[in-house]
Amino acid sequence: MDLYLFDFDKTLYAYDSRKRLPALSRISGLSQYHLAKTWWAAGWEVRAELGEFPTADAYLDRFAEVTGARLTLDEWCAARHEASTPNAGVVDALRLAATLGTVSLFSNNPPPFVATLARMAPDVAEILGPNVLVSCEIGMRKPDPKAYLAAVDHYGTSPADTFFVDDSAANVAGAASVGITTLHFTGSQDVPALNAAITAFAARHS
Repeated sequence: MDLYLFDFDKTLYAYDSRKRLPALSRISGLSQYHLAKTWWAAGWEVRAELGEFPTADAYLDRFAEVTGARLTLDEWCAARHEASTPNAGVVDALRLAATLGTVSLFSNNPPPFVATLARMAPDVAEILGPNVLVSCEIGMRKPDPKAYLAAVDHYGTSPADTFFVDDSAANVAGAASVGITTLHFTGSQDVPALNAAITAFAARHS
């Protein structure tokens, strides 16, 4: 069984923190600088991506404790959505891969992302179905090689039968280090190369 793993931020969807922080500032009434310094710069988001907070509610509670901003899940989603727009060509590539094997999301993100994915990216969620692997759920982040092996094991396949696309060179290198076929996505100009790589991977045994 061939497995196709797709990153989300800056791959399936464009992501711009310069839009997210202003949205969070408007919602919370706190400055962008304060939010960035107390949460992101202090390492709390990475801790959340590693699964320190088991649920979206636990994440939002800690976010409130650390920053002073009490967000609802809907507000968190609205700010995240404002910073995220579909890369239509990559979503189409995901759709192509779904006709050739098993497709799955493989993303470094916290619990609220998992809870709101279907609202934030309904096109992607429809293609993926239940196949969503997020770092907070497995307790490991890309580019840790063990994270990729956990993903492969989750789907009962092998690195040799797995294809991975990500915008991060470090994440691509992590996957390649365990024998996964990779493509480094650097922008919309890479969509034809992505489609060709998916097709070639599927045809490698022909």
